[in-house]
Amino acid sequence: MSYKSNILNKSIDETKQGDVFFKEQLASSEKGKNFYIESYGCQMNFSDSEIVASILGEMGYQATKNMEESDLILINTCSIREKAEDTVRKRLRIFDKIKAKKPGTLVGVLGCMAERLKTKLLEQERLVDLVVGPDAYRSLPQLVADASGGEKGINVLLSREETYADINPVRLNSNGVSGFISIMRGCNNMCSFCIVPFTRGRERSRDPFSIVAEASDLFNKGFREVTLLGQNVDSYLWENPETNETINFAQLMEMTAQIHPDLRVRFSTSHPKDITDEVLHTIAKYENICNYIHLPVQSGNSRVLKLMNRTYDREWYKERVESIYRIIPDCAISSDMIAGFCSETEEEHQDTLSIMEFAQYSMSYMFFYSERPGTLAAKKYEDDIPLEVKKRRLAEIIRLQNQISFSHNQKDIGKVYKVLIEGDSKKSDKDFKGRNSQNKMIIFPKKNDLNAGQYCYVKVTGATSATLKGEIVEH
Repeated sequence: MSYKSNILNKSIDETKQGDVFFKEQLASSEKGKNFYIESYGCQMNFSDSEIVASILGEMGYQATKNMEESDLILINTCSIREKAEDTVRKRLRIFDKIKAKKPGTLVGVLGCMAERLKTKLLEQERLVDLVVGPDAYRSLPQLVADASGGEKGINVLLSREETYADINPVRLNSNGVSGFISIMRGCNNMCSFCIVPFTRGRERSRDPFSIVAEASDLFNKGFREVTLLGQNVDSYLWENPETNETINFAQLMEMTAQIHPDLRVRFSTSHPKDITDEVLHTIAKYENICNYIHLPVQSGNSRVLKLMNRTYDREWYKERVESIYRIIPDCAISSDMIAGFCSETEEEHQDTLSIMEFAQYSMSYMFFYSERPGTLAAKKYEDDIPLEVKKRRLAEIIRLQNQISFSHNQKDIGKVYKVLIEGDSKKSDKDFKGRNSQNKMIIFPKKNDLNAGQYCYVKVTGATSATLKGEIVEH
């Protein structure tokens, strides 16, 4: 494999000095060019886009919010559901029209969909010039050069080592208050419905000291909240290659919390089979580690969970929920639910509804089952639940969650919470919006001496199923 451009043509394996020279020359040639990027799917994709922005910045590209003035249009994709892929295809057709108006504009697909549909996107549909997988963003300089020269740029190779730990992300569309930090990549959980292990590869944990350094840098720049990201943060485990000492997720959270008491720490996502009491006690120990855990259940029935290869059963999940509420009494728990998984009966669907009532989720992400080609479920099970049944079961799940969320929020009326101000409310610049430790959004009238990035205490005066309303009080 080689770099190909009118500036330089040399092997990747040649000297590091030559590699730096190539990047400098490429940056010079791309200076003044703009890139536009859209992100879909999980927060990890949005975090990856910030890594991509950093790499493009080194190449001389500037970010723009106007796709029509961009020289490079990128879409960071999700393959977890069919609807997400349909959305991407619609966007690519729009990008194709922009290319027709501005010849020379390059269009690229990044992320999970890039890995899954590489050949189809490049050769059959011919909608893109670049296809770049989640572990191949460092190859963007070469791929852009290839595409600029009329060749198709493609790299979807998965890695067992890549964590992008040395890249300082460019905070795209940042509010300057909350930042996301990727602590690990990939997933070892082979859930039968999920494509992620095939598109993002095996788990590898990032050097904890680089994570703490990134969080410290964000705090010094005025950020007051970081979210530690991973497909399964609870399985984070870094081994020092020199001493063989290990750091687990609970220890990493503690290291991050100790940066400063005013730096809030959140994390996502937890897996029920891996979340330990050590993690829960660490959350309880530090006021600035938020009392909120996203703990996807997917189904409330043990047989269905086994078909999903979730590696826990109903009773295990209930015990974890009980432990969370015992160790962190004011913790909020959210979840994911899939309606109509293969062979799910009405009685098993009722088990999902009953576990929702048991866990009292503050909110949930809810979907009906969408078969993804290449997954274990697609290979082993028949997608035999009619669409109308899936939609009806999903509607029942959504209806119940709305009721639980409303009741959950009503119980907060009269309580006072420490709130991190994120900025103006969407509906009125006379109101602030901010979140409490339980990740609930609160809307409240402004006070002149307060700004985004500051903490204040807010008394809850009203609630809907989605939002709390309140007023600033002295504490």
